Amino acid sequence: MAKTILICDDDPTQRRLIQAVLEREGFGVVHAENGAQAYDRLSGGQTIDAVILDLVMPGQSGIDTLKDIRAAGIKTPVVVLTASGGIDTVVKAMQAGAQDFFIKPASPERIVVSVRNALQMGDMVAEVQRLKKHTTGRTSFDDLVGASQAMLMVRRLGERAAKSNIPVLILGESGVGKELIARAIQGSSERAGKPFVAVNCGALPENLVESILFGHEKGSFTGASDKHLGKFQEANGGTLFLDEIGELPLDMQVKLLRALQEGEIDPVGSKRPVKVDVRIISATNRNLQDQVKAGAFREDLFYRLNVFPVDAPSLRERREDIPALVEHFIRRFNIEEGKRVTGVSPEALHMLTQYDWPGNVRQLENTIYRAIVLSDTPHLQAFDFPAISGQSAPMPAPASYATASEAAPTPTLPQVIVEHQAAFNELHQDAPVRILDDKGHLRKLEEIERDLIEHAIGVYAGHMSEVARRLGIGRSTLYRKVRDCGLEGMVKDAS
Repeated sequence: MAKTILICDDDPTQRRLIQAVLEREGFGVVHAENGAQAYDRLSGGQTIDAVILDLVMPGQSGIDTLKDIRAAGIKTPVVVLTASGGIDTVVKAMQAGAQDFFIKPASPERIVVSVRNALQMGDMVAEVQRLKKHTTGRTSFDDLVGASQAMLMVRRLGERAAKSNIPVLILGESGVGKELIARAIQGSSERAGKPFVAVNCGALPENLVESILFGHEKGSFTGASDKHLGKFQEANGGTLFLDEIGELPLDMQVKLLRALQEGEIDPVGSKRPVKVDVRIISATNRNLQDQVKAGAFREDLFYRLNVFPVDAPSLRERREDIPALVEHFIRRFNIEEGKRVTGVSPEALHMLTQYDWPGNVRQLENTIYRAIVLSDTPHLQAFDFPAISGQSAPMPAPASYATASEAAPTPTLPQVIVEHQAAFNELHQDAPVRILDDKGHLRKLEEIERDLIEHAIGVYAGHMSEVARRLGIGRSTLYRKVRDCGLEGMVKDAS
């Protein structure tokens, strides 16, 4: 999805010049003639990713506008522009909260670099805030990505649950984000900032479940050389999140039920129970009612946990949230990996929204991570997702996904390429680039890449400029890959 830049300048000619530069780079642009309009756009709910702000305007100055923006708690990165580059002016702008500045008239390269740097700084600040919320137990429902009806229902239920200490059972498939929902419930409750302890019941060794959950005294069993508090006492005053609760052994279910009913636990080897103040949020990807009928889960514990159920939707039930999730993961992994991927091509985004995602949000997250690490282009393309593109049928991307620069008409190819392309497609129509091998497994990435490059060189008659453009990489990168793949013989007549 294209980033949106707000240009605030009283000079319409200056606004149009900057707009032309930004739109060539794929950015969306909105305008403001003065500081008041800029403030209204930023505070009115419209998504603005960065601001270019003129310092000298009739009425309210750019410095005063910037101070008002920051005073309102708006963290959108701001680049200031001015006709005079005095050091005092620049210092005042930076002190007021600007990320960068440039002097009018500025070259297109300088404008683009400033905007990209400001966007990267904004992403970095947002990521730091997210991590700080996560570590301090203050994640809220505002941190959940997605505005689909299914996610709005999760938000409404979660906000109600946060108003009390009622036990919550979060139901949903693996990878839908059940722990994030649990953290949002804690962060929106009176226990925000208190301990949040997550336990995966399916990963606990059966002979250590009691000790891990309830703790033990020194010398209570062989190997107990020190006293251990246990997860309940670690979470005292806060929230204990029991993930995959359906995996808990039956004998431990009895002790868990007592802990929930009495508000106290019996550490292994202790002579007296210990009082604890813990809110319980549990989660499972199983049907606990079926487990109750099969005798694998205690009925009384089920009713104790299932007081306030929340259904977490699968990703295929909220496809409209996929573009926002993709943008969120790109922003996050850009920071973590030091990359500068700006978005996803319309074809790739359409392909991602059509895929069923059996692993849900976790699978999407890992897919985007892999694509960003391996990509060397500003926009992720369909071929950056080989595991997905090999399983979803190609479909035309709707016009609503296209950005201003991506929706530009495709240049007409030379007639010799068109004729060669038609002949090549007719000859090789039954031999596309294969993603899977004869046994149905994914082929190695370098093999797929070699076949794709060979196919592209053949389709475009060895015209390397066109091949590079179609693959979304630079010519130097293409020639390097051609050498690595041993395909030099195919480009001896390349232009």
